Amino acid sequence: MSKYIFVVGGVMSGVGKGIAAASIGRVLQGKGYSVSAIKIDPYINVDAGTMNPTEHGEVFVTEDGDETDQDLGNYERFLDKNILSDNYMTTGRVYQTVIERERNLEYGGKCVEVVPHIPEEIIRRITDATKKSETEIMLIEVGGTIGEYQNMLFLEAARMMKMQNFHDVIFVLVSFLPVPSKVGEMKTKPTQYAIRTLNSAGIRADFVLCRAEKPLDKIRKQKIAISGSIFPDHIISAPDVESIYEIPINFEAEEVGNKILKLFGWGPKMGAPGLADWQSLVNTIETVDQPVKIGIVGKYFKTGDFVLKDSYISVIEAVKHACWFHNRKPEIEWINSEVYEKEPEKLEELKKYDGVIVPGGFGSRGIEGKILTIKYLRENKIPFFGLCYGLQLATIEFARNVCGITNATSEEIDSDSKEQVIHIMPDQVENIKHNRYGSTMRLGAFPCVLSENSISFKAYNKKEISERHRHRYEVNNEYREQLEQAGLVFAGKSPDDRLVEIIELPDHPFFVATQFHPEFKSRPLVGHPLFNEFVKACMGKNGVDGSRGVETEDGELQIVNY
Repeated sequence: MSKYIFVVGGVMSGVGKGIAAASIGRVLQGKGYSVSAIKIDPYINVDAGTMNPTEHGEVFVTEDGDETDQDLGNYERFLDKNILSDNYMTTGRVYQTVIERERNLEYGGKCVEVVPHIPEEIIRRITDATKKSETEIMLIEVGGTIGEYQNMLFLEAARMMKMQNFHDVIFVLVSFLPVPSKVGEMKTKPTQYAIRTLNSAGIRADFVLCRAEKPLDKIRKQKIAISGSIFPDHIISAPDVESIYEIPINFEAEEVGNKILKLFGWGPKMGAPGLADWQSLVNTIETVDQPVKIGIVGKYFKTGDFVLKDSYISVIEAVKHACWFHNRKPEIEWINSEVYEKEPEKLEELKKYDGVIVPGGFGSRGIEGKILTIKYLRENKIPFFGLCYGLQLATIEFARNVCGITNATSEEIDSDSKEQVIHIMPDQVENIKHNRYGSTMRLGAFPCVLSENSISFKAYNKKEISERHRHRYEVNNEYREQLEQAGLVFAGKSPDDRLVEIIELPDHPFFVATQFHPEFKSRPLVGHPLFNEFVKACMGKNGVDGSRGVETEDGELQIVNY
């Protein structure tokens, strides 16, 4: 019988439910159990694909091609396993299914109502995902904050599951304890209200994870326990940490895993792996001090007066993983490409970076600044790594400034241009014509064949790979011969040779761009082959002394467990 852990949030959004759920999952894996996770988004959107990244954050693409919330990326990174589309739902997706079933007479002519039919569909999705993933413990993160109208039906589904399987369902409330600057005291009252609001939905929290700047003291634990009718040792301190990867270790120190298993009537399995590998990672993070300085050129950073790092969270984490792989300290800075369009003399500042990444994106804003950036990196031999749109812009830059195709561009940028070295994929034409944007891109994992003398082949150490995609445009094959003759290397292509997947330049420390998104498959314990190779180039030396990889007799770096 599978067990279920619902993770809900109190007081404010962004309190860290996803990381908390992922960390609990990692701890329970260390106890010997198979664990997976589900994310519930309360949006009417059917998926995250049409959401603005500056509002919602990164769109994370699963192996089977679903456009999901960024927390699925956290689950994959912490649990070291692929999380598929069955493990993601939105209000829109649930309602869509219920309406389709009603239209197909699958309710047998009944009056279909919000309650109980919507919660029943939610429960069906949760149990189906659990069966398909063959998991013993399923974590379900309910998006939003307790008290919001949007997540009421998901809480109702959780309450119904608890009633049906009382000993198999527990609830974890992740809440925030503020320390007002003018007061100087940690306040528990908002969390007390969050507990009572959850109670009003018919749900009693079994654990409260108390997010705060500092660790929770005994007095505050007692206040929350008494007011919320929760065992004092189930009030868990979850203070801010330097790295999110410390959180499973902190939870283990508070015996969160053992306490959860005890409620389920279980205990750690014999021969359970524990968290030794995770502790080793945390030790590396805490001790590395030799920096690698990476610039990321983007346009999805600003949201009002604030910087939204979540727009590129998988890229950021992949850089960190690769730096730790080489026992280096990641130093990441944001670069606004629009600045270079207005003040190209500022391109000189790129020399201060050990390497620069041009990540994915859409549209024409800031594009000329990115192209100027790529040109400068190419000419000045600064390691460059392009991702998705980064490959397309690198191809345009090469076509303009090396091949002499002065007006080279992308059909996405200029649909009337006669020099579209990047054009729309043939099967995408009808989608754009009829405004079909949701879930219609080239999505999910596709195979790629590597050239054996390429940097990419050296990184992966195999001929065929599989990586995740999210795009509508591609390199125009009519220009391939001209680009190749000028020196651009097509290091990775689809098995049928129709699509360019990787471009490289020889005689450069590292000039590699991919049509796919390798950041989605990076894992903290081993990194990703291409990011590892990029950081190695950024380190500016041929060897890999001190790395967390394994070297063969000929000195080649091998990736462990990729």
